[in-house]
Amino acid sequence: MADHPRSYRVRLPPRPTSVGRARKLVRRSLSNVGRSDLTEAAELLVSEVVTNALVHAGTPIDVALSLQDDGVRVEVADGSPHLPSRRSYGPAAGTGRGLMMLEQLVDDWGVVAEGDGKTVWFQLDGDPLAGAATSADPPMHPQSRPGRVLAVRLLNVPLLLHAAWQQHAESLLREHLLSRLDEQAPVDPIQEHADAGDAMAILAEQIPKPDISDDPDELMASAIEPHVSSPQVDLFVPAASVANFEVLNSSLEAAIALALQGEFLTPPAQPEMRRLRRWLCAEVSAQAAGSLPTPWPPDTRELSVDGPLDLPGWDPSRVRESPEAMIAADDTSRIVAASRSVLDLLGYRSPEDLEGQRLVSVIPRRFRQAHLAGFTMHVLTGRDPLLGTPIVVPALCADGEERLVELVIRSESVAGRALYLATLVAVEG
Repeated sequence: MADHPRSYRVRLPPRPTSVGRARKLVRRSLSNVGRSDLTEAAELLVSEVVTNALVHAGTPIDVALSLQDDGVRVEVADGSPHLPSRRSYGPAAGTGRGLMMLEQLVDDWGVVAEGDGKTVWFQLDGDPLAGAATSADPPMHPQSRPGRVLAVRLLNVPLLLHAAWQQHAESLLREHLLSRLDEQAPVDPIQEHADAGDAMAILAEQIPKPDISDDPDELMASAIEPHVSSPQVDLFVPAASVANFEVLNSSLEAAIALALQGEFLTPPAQPEMRRLRRWLCAEVSAQAAGSLPTPWPPDTRELSVDGPLDLPGWDPSRVRESPEAMIAADDTSRIVAASRSVLDLLGYRSPEDLEGQRLVSVIPRRFRQAHLAGFTMHVLTGRDPLLGTPIVVPALCADGEERLVELVIRSESVAGRALYLATLVAVEG
């Protein structure tokens, strides 16, 4: 039997075909040494890691295999300094599963920062399903990267809104990239995606993520202002990355337009999410040019959602004629029906005064960030700590006063869209 090399290395271009070439290298190498038992898991994992390098770095990708007596070590290096971090996505999301698979299938894995780039490695020894993972090395702070770094000061940062925006934007960008791979465009969509991803990673690495419990009582106590905002966040942006924030803004504007047309699985963002993204990107660009910081929010106008109110196949009379105090809202967070009892409870004269408004119109301001973030995460990932659970909350009445109510929310599907029904009972006290 002929001897075969014990190590292989290949440099791949930042193109979709590189994923298949990496899989082929793994399959052939393991077959040569009689370790076909590892092939399925190794191919799956190298596909995920190379795909992540492809869409987040946009640089040449180096794949190396080291065949050992007890298994195989695979290394995937790219030119992005941003280390991977785990996200939580819903079953319909097209992204976010790479690290989860590493943790579940490998015997060991890690990340090594090297100059302007990084190497993600994993080790498979025996049965892939019996592996245990170690945690990756901590990410580099941008100040430790070579080159000039600019300090950007963000004021009154909505931390909870940003955390939800990050996951929603990642899903949108991934779908936007996939929709453009076959286009003959003047700008390489993979490079554009990588540039946008660089800007998002800088924000994700440096803007703190609030620790919010899934317990309904703890959630209602902690997910309110001022606990979910930070008076100041100092952002350190490599000078070479400043232009990427403009790419991020324009890429998401284009992705949102397609999502609004129903082209993507990812739903359109709430208006506040779009405004947050525009503010973040504008602050980096403006402060890099010498402007002073502008606090969030940049204006106080109420935001609306475009599109028809009706849900095909759903009869709003079941809510409007209910003897209970009920509100129905669609998956854009707009009120589509309200009963006479809820109008009386909140001080509205007619259904037209409330229907068509967004749910934030009946939510006190200190709770709005939690509502927007929670609504976004529910639509994106299915996270639903409050559904079906009676909670006591203040409701905002038409005259601006607050009234304490016990609220129960449930959801149902109508023609493939989500509908949310809330029943309110006044709490005397």
